[in-house]
Amino acid sequence: MALNSINTNSGAMIALQNLNATNAELGTVQQRINTGKKVGSAKDNGAIWAIAKTQSSTASSLNAVKDSLQRGQSTIDVALAAGDTVTDLLGKMKEKALAASDTSLNSASFNALVSDFNSLRDQITKAVSNAKFNGVSIADGSTQKLAFLANADGSQFTVAAKTLSLAGLKLSSTSSFSTAAAAKSMIDQVSVALGTATNKLASLGTSSTGLDTHLTFVGKLQDSLDAGVGNLVDADLAKESAKLQSLQTKQQLGIQALSIANQSTSSILSLFR
Repeated sequence: MALNSINTNSGAMIALQNLNATNAELGTVQQRINTGKKVGSAKDNGAIWAIAKTQSSTASSLNAVKDSLQRGQSTIDVALAAGDTVTDLLGKMKEKALAASDTSLNSASFNALVSDFNSLRDQITKAVSNAKFNGVSIADGSTQKLAFLANADGSQFTVAAKTLSLAGLKLSSTSSFSTAAAAKSMIDQVSVALGTATNKLASLGTSSTGLDTHLTFVGKLQDSLDAGVGNLVDADLAKESAKLQSLQTKQQLGIQALSIANQSTSSILSLFR
């Protein structure tokens, strides 16, 4: 038989316990809806939170890798642009040397060709010396290789430098000719230099393609890490919305149940009338 007491109301205590539990669940759901996360802090799920934090840190650090690789792209692109100019100049130098090898030329015409040849030669030096990005060049012979970040662990993507200066092409700042015979000999030298330049540019092009491919991979890796973290910590808002409505209804019913339980003790007053 239930005890009729005004000091202890078991029904009210049970109703209050259920209402408190509902309010706690409702608070959790509201927090998930507000933040969009089912695991927003370590107290929500310590193990999942730790994994998510580690992977988020890795994904964020890949931004530095992408910056480094993009800087590498720009450095190689500048070198390739200089290389295109160098090959064009070498082609014109070969043309001038071929024209000067004609023994039927008069002195004025020959000297004009020599002057043009020397000017083109000097432009190669100017083009290569200006082929720098952020003060760094892989075309002027100032460095043998450049290393860029390849992953979040600090591993590197190495690009071998290719010297496109006159010295790197087996020419010099004094390479020229003074006779038709010397001009004919210069044709072969310039042809060799042109072949050397195109081979070096081909190598730089391969390095650029490899760097582009790796940059694309890093971007996909970062996206995959972000998606993985989202799978771990993001809340299903459709599910949480449905649960919110259910808990709100449950909360209202809990309040009514507590009200009814509190009113039950008023029946004791009728015993004293």
